[in-house]
Amino acid sequence: MVQKPPRYGTETAMNIDGTPYRTIFPDPDGVSVQVIDQTRLPFAFELKRLATLDDAALAIRTMIVRGAPLIGVTAAYGLALAMRADPSMEGIDRAVATLAATRPTAINLRWALDRVAGNLRQIQPAERFARAFAEAGRIAEEDVASCRSIGAHGGQIIADLHAAHGGRPVTVLTHCNAGWLATVDWGTALAPIYAAHERGVPVHVLVDETRPRSQGAALTAFELNGHGVPHTVIADNAGGHLMQHGGVDLCIVGSDRTTAAGDVCNKIGTYLKALAAHDNRVPFYAALPFSTIDWTLHDGVKEIPIEERDGREVTHMTGRLADGGFATIEVVSPGSPVANPAFDVTPARLVTGIITERGICAASEEGLYGLYPERRKAA
Repeated sequence: MVQKPPRYGTETAMNIDGTPYRTIFPDPDGVSVQVIDQTRLPFAFELKRLATLDDAALAIRTMIVRGAPLIGVTAAYGLALAMRADPSMEGIDRAVATLAATRPTAINLRWALDRVAGNLRQIQPAERFARAFAEAGRIAEEDVASCRSIGAHGGQIIADLHAAHGGRPVTVLTHCNAGWLATVDWGTALAPIYAAHERGVPVHVLVDETRPRSQGAALTAFELNGHGVPHTVIADNAGGHLMQHGGVDLCIVGSDRTTAAGDVCNKIGTYLKALAAHDNRVPFYAALPFSTIDWTLHDGVKEIPIEERDGREVTHMTGRLADGGFATIEVVSPGSPVANPAFDVTPARLVTGIITERGICAASEEGLYGLYPERRKAA
């Protein structure tokens, strides 16, 4: 039985068969959370209950939940769930270590863990579960607000292009999935598209399939279908060709970690799109909340750890058969070694601008500190 989520009203972008959802929300039992199982999409919509630290860690590691902001919120709830079983100082440390090890690239995960753990160490063990659960909820609400604001700022870029191009539809290319499925709601790279669409600005989205896990073809297309946004799924290698022939007005991607200097780490293949965009003078933006900025790093290529995932994601594919069943097939020559880096880094020089909840800035240290001056004092 699918557990119905709390009603969120018109402020939510996510809508499944007429019901507003978020990707993660407290279960009515008050001691667990429900998440959308993204490994079942786009062919089945199912919720999964997370009740323990191990449940949360497994959900992050196996990509039941994915996307940097959502990973961070799930980790926050995972730490809270751990406090039910062991609210000791050792329990905090063990839970933080377990969750931090699930996925190394997205900085939101560590940021959320540090924030929740910092709230727990100065209070009594008996109070820690309630405090952590409430703090995770606040992080979730902040994420929704940040993504809604990203949508407002980025949506204006699309509206301005629409006006500058004589009123024709704006074609936006995006990579991977950075919509509401990657956050709690609204999304990062897709939030401007949703905002523009809601304003009546005609927009058409080119959706990279995003191999090897096909987050674009499976998840972004699923979102856009449900929201009624015109779109076309394209092979990963088609973007450069389309840019050469004037078929792309704008690129917007998300980010799993952005350095203080404006280097953007995102799903593998993003760097190649940025190179093509630069060569064809197509604006290339990254959309991200404050929690994705790693102020301790300045050289993304050298300093950001890149997750290497299981090679089976490359060698095998799972899909739906004509009879409605599912099958996993091998697509690589048996015995051939494979590599599967999950992310790459786009240097700041290739990024037109960064869209955040506070506005749009240059992809540079000065640009980011201009939006977040309080970080300069903390650096």
